[in-house]
Amino acid sequence: MKNEQQSLEQIIASVVSALEDRKAQDILVMDVRGRCAFADHFIIASARSDRQLKALAEAVSEAAHKHELSARVEGLEAMEWLLVDLGDLIVHLFLPEVRESFQLEHLWRTPDQIKSVS
Repeated sequence: MKNEQQSLEQIIASVVSALEDRKAQDILVMDVRGRCAFADHFIIASARSDRQLKALAEAVSEAAHKHELSARVEGLEAMEWLLVDLGDLIVHLFLPEVRESFQLEHLWRTPDQIKSVS
């Protein structure tokens, strides 16, 4: 179990680094274990444009591939909110106005389960 947790932490660090490299904004890492049936962690980030949104999703997919994970991207049709499913880690990428509308971080957060990265 400890190795799995360390591995997940490494994956999270790689994904966050990839998002930072592509200039994602307002990156948050959330621990949702015990409250979410389909994931252990969320990463939430914003993009300034639909072009950057797609670039961020590609960067997350590349980071996942380095850890031998497959990445499934949803939301490409609308290009407002992209979800990148990495299994125990879900990455939510938003345009700022859409992120404000959905407020996922407020829906899922408790004070000890959220870490602002940027």
